[in-house]
Amino acid sequence: MDISIILIYLGAMLAFGWWGKRRAKNSSEYLVAGRRLGGVLYTSTMAAVVIGGASTVGGVGLGYKYGISGMWLVVSIACGVLLLSVLFASRIQRLKVYTVSGMLKLRYGIDATGASGIVMMAYTLMLTVTSTIAYATIFNVLFGFDRTLSVILGGLIVVAYSAMGGMWSITLTDVVQFVIKTIGIFFLLLPFTWAKAGGYDGIKERVGDAAFSLGTIGTGTIITFFVVYTLGLLIGQDIWQRVFTAKSPEVARWGGVAAGVYCLLYGVAGALIGLAASALIPDITAKDDVYADVALHVLPVGLSGIVLAAAVAAMMSTASGALIATATVARQDVLPLLAQMVGRKRPELDTGNPEHDVRGNRLFVIAIGLVSIVLAALINDIVSALTIAYDILVGGLLVPIIGGLFWKRATGAGAMAAMAVGTVGTLATMWYVGDVLANEPVYVGLIAALIAFVAVSLVTPRTPANIMAIWIARSSGKPEPESEAAPVPVAIA
Repeated sequence: MDISIILIYLGAMLAFGWWGKRRAKNSSEYLVAGRRLGGVLYTSTMAAVVIGGASTVGGVGLGYKYGISGMWLVVSIACGVLLLSVLFASRIQRLKVYTVSGMLKLRYGIDATGASGIVMMAYTLMLTVTSTIAYATIFNVLFGFDRTLSVILGGLIVVAYSAMGGMWSITLTDVVQFVIKTIGIFFLLLPFTWAKAGGYDGIKERVGDAAFSLGTIGTGTIITFFVVYTLGLLIGQDIWQRVFTAKSPEVARWGGVAAGVYCLLYGVAGALIGLAASALIPDITAKDDVYADVALHVLPVGLSGIVLAAAVAAMMSTASGALIATATVARQDVLPLLAQMVGRKRPELDTGNPEHDVRGNRLFVIAIGLVSIVLAALINDIVSALTIAYDILVGGLLVPIIGGLFWKRATGAGAMAAMAVGTVGTLATMWYVGDVLANEPVYVGLIAALIAFVAVSLVTPRTPANIMAIWIARSSGKPEPESEAAPVPVAIA
């Protein structure tokens, strides 16, 4: 019965992908769902893309190892969603761009999309690969498939429904995944595991007081979670692309706040499930196996299938969101840079022919999806690769992006200096420390980027008035000044 439930779920994802295909008639529909999602759809899809395999399977595993303190990973992610929604979502939604790099071009008037796009593409591609690898945990338990076959099966399903209808297909599947995750975690796994373990008194008697301490995982680890994941979520293409789908600034703000609160509760629930599991099954060696083992040993047949489907839903929602984000950055930002590097004219997107433009986006989704499947099958130490991508994202891009949103004196030269110095500082510190998982690289990158950003911005000419006028008008939702010419990006050698 469990296998049947998973198969029905996978079939439903493909059906929703086909349904979404009918709505994706142009680039806006394909990439950002026509920028017209209401509160319910927006909240569901934002929560779904943020709560992935790391938050679900990984969050339960951290709860198993560290008790209630295992919640801090998901809590830091939730705080990122809340900060983004309260401080930036309304302005981001008004910009009417497709990528984070597009925001940099609009704000500074510099053609830095290629450089920032490469960093962003590495980050979103690693997210896709990580989520694709995670399928092996569930498919191996259910079907007995080996790792490679599990990766290929799960990856092809995500590529198929994502490519068919783009963001519309992903939104529709995200809503289903959101419902399944909510039922699986809050209404099945949490109450069943706690009841089976004897409730608070029974669990405390078996595991002791330390499991209920908020600081067991370590203060340094908690701080790093907030620096890397909270700040990373503020500028991630996969998250911004969801903000672009909101039909209004109000939906982007309050829908995001609702998603953030949901993620907070999800993080606490996952840690509590892992805590109860440590009392019930104390001999699980790999913490990533805790989720599946608890589902199979605690829940009745049928209900365990729903809970396992919830894990697959978490992985697929993140994988599909990261996949379309990677494809969008690759086509909008990286492809023009590669064309210029080989001496070709900057390619123009076929916006005059919506059908051809959607086809072009679809081909990029398929190509990037196949690359991610191959990488997922080949790479073993994906945690290191993902950490490098996150560190470079935060160290190299956080300062120029957030600085551009708040500081009018910031200049394009300052932004480019911050990107270069922050990225080099992060990578150099990784090399010096000799550990890509160390905490120091991202801190060094951030501090170096901030110093370069402020210093260079203060000694270089201000951003041209016509560019700032259009930026201020666009970000505040006012009509753009008709007398000013559109900003012409200045090429950066």
